[in-house]
Amino acid sequence: MAPLLFFSLGLILCSSEVMAKKGDVIEITDSNWNDVLEGEWMIKFYAPWCPACHNLQPEWNEFADWGEDLNVNIAKVDVTAQPGLSGRFIITALPTIYHCKDGVFRKYQGSRSHKDFINFISEKEWETIEPVSSWAGPSSFLMSGMSALFQLSMWIRQCHNYFVEDLSIPVWGSYIIFGLMTLFLGLFLGLILVFVADFLCPSKRHRPQEYQYIKNLPTEPADRKKLEDEEKEEEVNDFENGKLEDKEASDVPQDKLRKRTAKS
Repeated sequence: MAPLLFFSLGLILCSSEVMAKKGDVIEITDSNWNDVLEGEWMIKFYAPWCPACHNLQPEWNEFADWGEDLNVNIAKVDVTAQPGLSGRFIITALPTIYHCKDGVFRKYQGSRSHKDFINFISEKEWETIEPVSSWAGPSSFLMSGMSALFQLSMWIRQCHNYFVEDLSIPVWGSYIIFGLMTLFLGLFLGLILVFVADFLCPSKRHRPQEYQYIKNLPTEPADRKKLEDEEKEEEVNDFENGKLEDKEASDVPQDKLRKRTAKS
């Protein structure tokens, strides 16, 4: 009798658990968002202060009751609590709804009733929507960087509130702290980049180039003297040729003058 009682109690608990899970809406966070890359999902991005999001909530909950029958996971993301996902999906309006099928994302832009959502999944209307490009997809490197920037901005805001509210530091004092942090961080990163660049592409140190005639000087004293004599002789010839050219240039006007005199 006791085993039968425990078996019946287990069936009741299992059935209640299944019924409880049937209409559940899965909460997506930065830690479990990779789960949406497998299977079929409908994801709603909302904010607690958004009136349109409040109006959508009953329809979304009714749509979640059909999730198991349609073999689709119904999820939601609070952008105020998950700024990284807000940057990863580039959420610019609320509420925003995305459909995901095996890692391919499409933005839903139809009517927002639970019947429309059901038809969208059951009739595969999502196939007519152009998917998000791979470079702008939530799992791309670019969107991962955007997610990190949004998380950093939220962390800076939290630090600012801590400085101003908890430590009673003036607002301008908080700005000075962040400015100094940015300055020292930039100097530190710049120093690291210089070391990395010097390691990857070390600078080449060239010796000063020696004069060519010094390299060509002969080593024997007799040859060296002969070379010096030849250089002196070339200098004398150049000097005489220069004087001759100057003389010819000075004689040109006199020849012209003589020709003019003869004609007159």
